[in-house]
Amino acid sequence: MTASLDLFRELAAAENGLVSVTMLRGDGSMAASVVNAGVMPNPGKNNDDDVVAFVARGVRKLEHLRNNPQVTVVVRSGWRWAAVEGTATLIGPDDPHAGVDDEALRKLLREVFTAAGGTHEDWDEYDRVMRDERSAAIFVTPTRSYPTA
Repeated sequence: MTASLDLFRELAAAENGLVSVTMLRGDGSMAASVVNAGVMPNPGKNNDDDVVAFVARGVRKLEHLRNNPQVTVVVRSGWRWAAVEGTATLIGPDDPHAGVDDEALRKLLREVFTAAGGTHEDWDEYDRVMRDERSAAIFVTPTRSYPTA
């Protein structure tokens, strides 16, 4: 899986982290979204397992992931692409996680945002918006990947 995530990381960086995400709605139909994502170490484990990570806001996207955490993330750059299928873990104000208090969540959201290629001129403003929008960090643990070279 490491080689696949290496390609995903490379392609995401080339596209400023812009990827498409598909997930299941409650009625079984597919929902798609475009987000900025990156590859980073899994914050929930004490090992070298990497995950695809992004910040999600918006009631529907988070609702879909809570109801069914199966997700596919696809990145494309030029004629190369990589897809990662996996299970999403949500960590946010409405999705508490052991050991992640408000301060740790603030830092985690920043870490995910920067892993996805994001920068910000006013981190205090970023923190306020994330808090006000009840944003969550999403970590996709890969179960399958299929890149092209």
